[in-house]
Amino acid sequence: MNSLNMAAIYIVQTLGSLYLLIVLLRFVLQLVKADFYNPVSQFIVRATKPLLMPLRRVIPGFGGIDFASLVLALILQMLLMTVIIKLMGYALPNVLQLLVWSMVALTALFLKIFFFALIISVILSWVAPTSSNPAALLVHQLCEPVLAPIRKILPSMGGLDLSPIFGFIALRLFDMLIIANIAAATGMPRGLTLAI
Repeated sequence: MNSLNMAAIYIVQTLGSLYLLIVLLRFVLQLVKADFYNPVSQFIVRATKPLLMPLRRVIPGFGGIDFASLVLALILQMLLMTVIIKLMGYALPNVLQLLVWSMVALTALFLKIFFFALIISVILSWVAPTSSNPAALLVHQLCEPVLAPIRKILPSMGGLDLSPIFGFIALRLFDMLIIANIAAATGMPRGLTLAI
């Protein structure tokens, strides 16, 4: 693979993954019932609206789950993988295998969103525990569904919240034991997992 192909892969991965992250964030924020009027949420809505509106006419939401944004994320992931596979010089897999790889990659990205949200939440709790910044409020709303069940199980530690530690452990175990094994079992190339 020449340096021009490597540069093209880098650009496609970076820009494609950023937009894919925004689309998946739209799904996640609606799933956790985050504040729709938050400026960050409004940016995500505006950025995804052009591609999402045509899909919404065909794919309705159900039970608070925005299936249209999930389908859009899956389509974008499949397109991103197809372009990267072609740039790497490999033969394209069949559509079913590409669909499975895309589902694995989206699930991994879904976990990474919560993982990095937990990291940001922990840092904010140290440096700006009472911050009213819109991004900080959104991170809190994103982490709460993951941490609330853990807090119910853990005994009170006198103001010390250990739930993020157990959240990290649970997310990492799920990634190591399930996502990595499914990726290996389906023959997903290692380089493609970086495209998420």
